[in-house]
Amino acid sequence: MTKSINHSSIQSTQHYRQATHVAASMTTISTSPFESLAFPFNIYAHALHLHEGMASDLHFGLFQNDKTSMRTAQQSTHELLLSKLPPPPCRILEVGSGSGTTLSMLSQRGYDICGIALDTQPITHINRTLEPKVSASYPSLEAFNAKSDSFDIVLFKESAQYIDQLVIFNKALDLLSPSGQLIIMGEFALKRDATNSENLHSLANMITLTERSGFELIENLDLSVLAAPTLDYLLQAISTYRQRLIKDLFLNPEQLTQLEQSNRINREKYTNGQNGYALLRFRKKTTPQWRLQLLKENQQHEMFDLFKKTFHHTMTSAVWQWKYGSNSNHKLGVWRKDKLIAHYGGIARQILFFGQPQTAVQIADVMVDTNERGILTRKGPFFLMTATFLEHYIGYGKPYLIGFGFPNERHMKIAERHGLYGEVGKMVEISWSPLSKFPHWRTRLFPITSSDNDAQIRLIVNNCWHQMAKDLQTALVGVRDWSYVQHRYINHPSQHYQVVLIKNRGGDQTRGVLILRYDDHGCEIVDIIAPLVEIPLLVLHARRLAGINGHQRLFCRITENFAAYFTITGGAQKMLDIRIPASTWDTAPPIESLRNHWWLMSGDTDFR
Repeated sequence: MTKSINHSSIQSTQHYRQATHVAASMTTISTSPFESLAFPFNIYAHALHLHEGMASDLHFGLFQNDKTSMRTAQQSTHELLLSKLPPPPCRILEVGSGSGTTLSMLSQRGYDICGIALDTQPITHINRTLEPKVSASYPSLEAFNAKSDSFDIVLFKESAQYIDQLVIFNKALDLLSPSGQLIIMGEFALKRDATNSENLHSLANMITLTERSGFELIENLDLSVLAAPTLDYLLQAISTYRQRLIKDLFLNPEQLTQLEQSNRINREKYTNGQNGYALLRFRKKTTPQWRLQLLKENQQHEMFDLFKKTFHHTMTSAVWQWKYGSNSNHKLGVWRKDKLIAHYGGIARQILFFGQPQTAVQIADVMVDTNERGILTRKGPFFLMTATFLEHYIGYGKPYLIGFGFPNERHMKIAERHGLYGEVGKMVEISWSPLSKFPHWRTRLFPITSSDNDAQIRLIVNNCWHQMAKDLQTALVGVRDWSYVQHRYINHPSQHYQVVLIKNRGGDQTRGVLILRYDDHGCEIVDIIAPLVEIPLLVLHARRLAGINGHQRLFCRITENFAAYFTITGGAQKMLDIRIPASTWDTAPPIESLRNHWWLMSGDTDFR
């Protein structure tokens, strides 16, 4: 009965905590001993206390039948866990100690145990209430320091879902003794589809990761049928004591309503097999040849070295920060001992998915050291990191619904052969000759610079984007609002772009936004933000600007399915060796639904 029951239907948890605090400060002290626990632990604990006379545990119970009490069901959970442990003395690290009940129970039975709590409030509860006193700390698992081989068991009891799977396996590999065990007990996603918005770990993906991480699976025990009645029990207890809970914990009634709805949704997911409860046991085997790890900010210079070796030019810290500085971006590295030999980057991108807001991830800086063997096999670093990234981040119930990138045909075919990607589009290049520099009498140009950040400019650019978005309701397109324009073009740390508004003469109507880039290859239309009907006008002005700046040609790159909007202006089209991929490795929108729907230009890349 952990925080995992607090699913996506519960909104604004922080608001409720603040409301609770304010209400408490205006009235008498709470009559509940659990008022200091974080939401929703306070509700579960107090409901159990009212229903059972005590609330010693805040975890799922295993119900043998409909006559089983919650206390007996929770004892069954502890007994099952104990049956999987070697006899004491045995060194155990519990990650996510919750209310501290398991920590105390194992200590009483003679185990050498310490715990990491995932929230400061449960630590206060542990230190105040549990006997005998046990060791509980509040670092993150990554920050937890202990010597190698310090533990025989690393235990996650309904806490693994809050920690990245790679962090779990890598930290356990470092902390466990030879043949030590990693035990994970809790909720998992069993199947995912378009209706599933859970962030639970996929059971299948966690098991797949086992061999890549130096472990072997020794037990996979499905406890879903026994654990699901916990949700029925909670629904009944909260309904029975609803008014007492609101009064004793100073709750907003809507908060309790949303929690009940969340638990009903989760119960239905158990019924239809989307979610489940399992006990997994893994045994440490050996440190793998190639070790998959999330790249940390202090490891960026290892990435720079690999980047220079792969692409033969340097990446600066400023460009790295521009690409990957956001916490929502992900970098996956493959290490051989202390050397980074492969990298797979992901940059979050807000998109419209057939008119609906979604988050995609742009794949960037895919690199493998050419000295490594097995690069193109299913055992090599390219496959390992690509499959792991797709399993972690792309698809239903994951941080990003879809991914996209710009591989060449050769790399695309390798990924397709391994079942990782499917092709959903191609890039083409369209070229024009420049025009004379004489002005266009109906419209005029207004450049936007880094000093332009007033409300009027923001409004104009956003309006152009909204008109463009209306034309692309049946497409996939990255958001091109003012915030994006600022970050992508105006504040780029190394590239210079010309950002121009095109307006009617004698009026305030803006026809579109044009973004140009000048280099030795000519003048390039990197991006446009405008209704699609205005593309000929924007191309016309781009041809004029190419002539004004002394370039011999104008060109742009666009996904083939939208090329006709540009070739209608008389441009010459040619195919590029650039493909658009989509994941076929895990449950995600089928590539048939994505094929030839992307609107992508050079500005959607990270390298132009």
